[in-house]
Amino acid sequence: MLKAVTNLVNVSQITGVLPVVNGGTGVTTSTGTGNTVLSAAPTLSGNVTLSTGNLIVASSQGIDFSATSSGSGTMTSELLSDYEEGTWTPTQGAGLTVVGTFNSLGRYTKTGRTVVVQGTLGSSTTVSAAAADEMCGGLPFTSASPVAGIAIGVWTAPVGISPISTSLYNGTSIAATDTILFCITYSV
Repeated sequence: MLKAVTNLVNVSQITGVLPVVNGGTGVTTSTGTGNTVLSAAPTLSGNVTLSTGNLIVASSQGIDFSATSSGSGTMTSELLSDYEEGTWTPTQGAGLTVVGTFNSLGRYTKTGRTVVVQGTLGSSTTVSAAAADEMCGGLPFTSASPVAGIAIGVWTAPVGISPISTSLYNGTSIAATDTILFCITYSV
């Protein structure tokens, strides 16, 4: 363990094995900006708490869940390497009939390879969707394969929808309404 004898030690000069909060040790180095970086794989026991700042994971790295047991079937990865949430603007699809001014809004959450999108397609007057045609485009991520989802016209029954590439296609028609709401989960 490295121990400072005086308060006059320059932080940029401290390099060595230092204790890590909640037990364990790690080799640390200073960046010269007041930040201390663990430059080796520390062994930690107990919980780790960040009182300020964020845990920043380098590109192509992630949280490794390999210590947990795998489910039945063939496991392909236990590394969570991507999380993102944001907004997107659905575009008017070829199968969407709009009377009046088209408006749309979308939100998404991407966790690993799974994307959940929610959105609204609307009009100042009415909007309707033809069966088996493109309802909207501009999905935030290209889908790996078609899956099922739900679209709901205001005061109408749910209809099946599926993403193909970067567009959503509905299974049955949606009658004229002022807003179509949808939510779908797909893989990338």
